[in-house]
Amino acid sequence: MRRSYKFLLRPTRHQQIALAACLEDHRVLYNAALEHRRTAYRRAGVTVRYGDQSGELKHIRADDPGGQGRWSFSSQQATLRRLDKAFAAFFARVRSGRTPGFPRFKGRGRFDTVTWPRDGDGCRWDAQPHHPAATFVRLQGIGQVRVHRHRRVKGRVKTISVTREGSRWYVVLSCDEVPAEPLPATGAAVGIDMGVASLVTTSDGDPVDNPRHLAASADRLAAAQRALARKERGSTRRRKAVARLAALHATVRRQRLDDAHKAALALVGAYDVIVHEDLRIANMTRSASGTIQAPGTNVAAKSGLNRSILDAGWGVFLRVLAHKAESAGRELIAVNPANTSRTCAQCGHCAAGNRVSQAVFRCTACGHAAPADVNAARNILRAGLALRRAAQAA
Repeated sequence: MRRSYKFLLRPTRHQQIALAACLEDHRVLYNAALEHRRTAYRRAGVTVRYGDQSGELKHIRADDPGGQGRWSFSSQQATLRRLDKAFAAFFARVRSGRTPGFPRFKGRGRFDTVTWPRDGDGCRWDAQPHHPAATFVRLQGIGQVRVHRHRRVKGRVKTISVTREGSRWYVVLSCDEVPAEPLPATGAAVGIDMGVASLVTTSDGDPVDNPRHLAASADRLAAAQRALARKERGSTRRRKAVARLAALHATVRRQRLDDAHKAALALVGAYDVIVHEDLRIANMTRSASGTIQAPGTNVAAKSGLNRSILDAGWGVFLRVLAHKAESAGRELIAVNPANTSRTCAQCGHCAAGNRVSQAVFRCTACGHAAPADVNAARNILRAGLALRRAAQAA
């Protein structure tokens, strides 16, 4: 399996300055390569590709030894590949008829990651393996940077990335050949219904609380946003206000991710088969404001629902659950969520009138009553097991 490990870096003051300079030079390289492509096509109708720009790197480095020449050649190639992928995605969207979205220039604060494609080429993980108390990563042009390694790295380190999040620096390792860690079989299967009142409700009737981290931090975020709005654009105080607001949002994101890991770990440890809804979260949280010609209805209510759904972090939870299930040897099944909340888990009768309220389900045919989320989770489990039997029969 392939897995990623993310660790906090502990750079010195001089290393922080060097890391920031590395990011800035890679951002400049990205923007220059984008301008090269735009100008060549606009003036001469020539398409510039990755191979052409990669071949020019040695001349760029030779002309700027104190700038671009300081950094790893392979990391600069990775930056050019990043631009090439942006163009490939653009043309794919054009061919499929979607909104194209031409690749943009990266402004300050919009380019926060540098990648070294191979361990040992301009970078080295665990550069001091015999150090008794610390782990270091060596980066060309920056030096030996201390790493807060909170868990053991398994498998073979393939690529190394350094990313900036606010005032913090992280190293991300992408590892191949990571061994699976299958858990003992439990013989149990469960269906889970995603919700806002509870993050997850299982078919066994066990709810997992939704901490609502964004709502809990709403007052501080609003105060920070108001303070930002009063600052003059381009000023030092505005940059500091932006950093404070970003730090608050980063805290909420880390809290949400931590809860997702804990909830997913509990499910993976208790069940062999986990069935969930195949949700289209982007569609569910699309704005209802409409247009000037055709304005939407219930815009305020839909906006509040969208905020609650995004605060719950369904997408983060399902992604974490998929990774943990694969590592533990559990089976994860996604089913169509259509009518799972309207169908009676007892008799199978489907009607809109079965849903008495958001919290209560009562079948109009057989009279079966249950919490609405539990009833939906049981329908999800039944649908998932039916898909599993059909796949095994095939």
